[in-house]
Amino acid sequence: MPYKPIGDYGVIGDLHTVALVGKDGAIDWCCFPHFDSPSLFGALLDDQRGGRFRIAPLDDGKRQQLYLPETNVLLTRFLHHDGVAELTDFMPVECDEPGARAKRHQIIRMVTVVRGSVRLRLECRPAFNFGRDEHTVVLRQAGAVFRSPSMAVGLVSQVPLTITEGGVEAEFTLSEGQRITFFLEQLEEATSESLLDAPQAGDVAFRETVRFWRAWLGQCRYTGRWREMVQRSALTLKLLTYAPTGAIVAAPTTSLPETIGGVRNWDYRYTWIRDAAFTLYGLLRLGFSKEAGRFMHWLEGRCHDLNADGSLQVLYGIDGRRIGHEEVLLDWEGYLGSRPVRVGNSAAPQRQLDMYGALMDAAYLYNKYGSPISYDSWMGLSRLLDYVCANWEQPDEGIWEVRGGQRQFVYSKVMCWVALDRGIRLADKRGFPADRAKWMDVRDRIYHDVMRRGWHRECRSFVQEYDGDALDASALVMPLVFFVSPTDPRMQSTIEQIQSRLVSDALVFRYLQDEAAPDGLPGEEGTFTLCSFWLVEALTRAGRLEEARLIFEKVLSYANHVGLYAEELSVTGEHLGNFPQAFAHIGLISAAYNLDRALGSSRIPTV
Repeated sequence: MPYKPIGDYGVIGDLHTVALVGKDGAIDWCCFPHFDSPSLFGALLDDQRGGRFRIAPLDDGKRQQLYLPETNVLLTRFLHHDGVAELTDFMPVECDEPGARAKRHQIIRMVTVVRGSVRLRLECRPAFNFGRDEHTVVLRQAGAVFRSPSMAVGLVSQVPLTITEGGVEAEFTLSEGQRITFFLEQLEEATSESLLDAPQAGDVAFRETVRFWRAWLGQCRYTGRWREMVQRSALTLKLLTYAPTGAIVAAPTTSLPETIGGVRNWDYRYTWIRDAAFTLYGLLRLGFSKEAGRFMHWLEGRCHDLNADGSLQVLYGIDGRRIGHEEVLLDWEGYLGSRPVRVGNSAAPQRQLDMYGALMDAAYLYNKYGSPISYDSWMGLSRLLDYVCANWEQPDEGIWEVRGGQRQFVYSKVMCWVALDRGIRLADKRGFPADRAKWMDVRDRIYHDVMRRGWHRECRSFVQEYDGDALDASALVMPLVFFVSPTDPRMQSTIEQIQSRLVSDALVFRYLQDEAAPDGLPGEEGTFTLCSFWLVEALTRAGRLEEARLIFEKVLSYANHVGLYAEELSVTGEHLGNFPQAFAHIGLISAAYNLDRALGSSRIPTV
């Protein structure tokens, strides 16, 4: 079966993991039962070895996909001359409380024919542990059991199944008004293999799942011009949240390429410290203070688990564990031949100084708009500020996690300034003990240093690295974090240069690879979705509202059919990189909120 475009998927989940469901009715990606578990279905990265779970008509026809309003329940429609079938996919949410563990993990697939008669085919072929573990298949009266050395799953089926090549398949015909529900569930050793507790379990689970998502979204305080897209982004962020800890994964996939056939393929199934401030800001602006508090609690936990030199790791597992080595699945083909397929992320031990600014900004925002941070949390943050004072002059790998050697990245210096600035403000607001004199001195030195070495007079722009001349879209964040006024002539000129050289029809490249500091990797990449939203917000804050609005509407038009964004977009609109990406949706929320407010909407409450 050929690979589908990355953007041809919708996503369902249970706040522990997600599944990507294609418009052809195939679940081609699902790490089970957690985001960072090995894959159970991985055809997205290897059509032959990965495994999939597909339900679809035998004959090709027109396909449509949409979410039920205000939910993460996905509806895939198959329209044929002889009939119309609907596939409703969802994962019941059993718990949404810190520390709680779901008693069961399920994928429920309900097939209904709403007109005529349709012949359908089911194929369920799991591939445990990225296809590396052998498994057995045993048919039972209620369905089938797939058992590997590490895990067992059961498929409940109301139609007879046939074993074939490590999986099961079935063909069946439904007529108008008929429905069949299939359950895929993780099995514990003591689980009864009857699997199905009650015939009406599917309908009950459906109603409860719809009720959960609508009740959750009902807390959203945004009622502005782009309500539908903002709500979809909020629902996506919630899907990417690991309920037991409150951590949010960067994306639920690994190794989807930044360019087809390339090697820029990374594992994003973890949580980055860098995302902290942007995530907290987005959640608080929308009114999701509980989610913001959980994520802040997760961040505080990391501040008490420092490296020997007083630094933090760049990224962590969803349960807070440290990430080890990066593994390559040598036998896997990769999406459309894009190798390597990676498990783990070797960026974890890099030095990325910008993340301390993100963390301190998050703490400042949460203390201001959420709940006051504790003394113990402040002491952990103070130690990080002392680390920044001692190390801000060091080179690092920067926000883009380059693998071509450490450099003196301007964005990293700016965010070190942010760290100290927010630390000073927080100490003053709360009366916390602090080495204010030292922090203020270093903060001011960083500011002068950036203005002297990060500004290129001939280029009339802030640049990527000290004493360099390459542009970098990360400069767009400078007015967003209040390092420089959005109307400062230097910032205005920087925006003009970025628009002139890094923008293709509202889509923004991070940097030009033939001009920028070597990132240590061959090949090209697409435009970076988050940077496009940064441009919208920078223009908004500069008062260029009509320009910002047009660009924002253009970027919104690049969302996929159900409103989701990958990490990157090609210049012709194809989604590239891991999907869906939390950072992109966070950027959308922030840009929409600030642009709507600037345009004079009286419907948006102030946080």
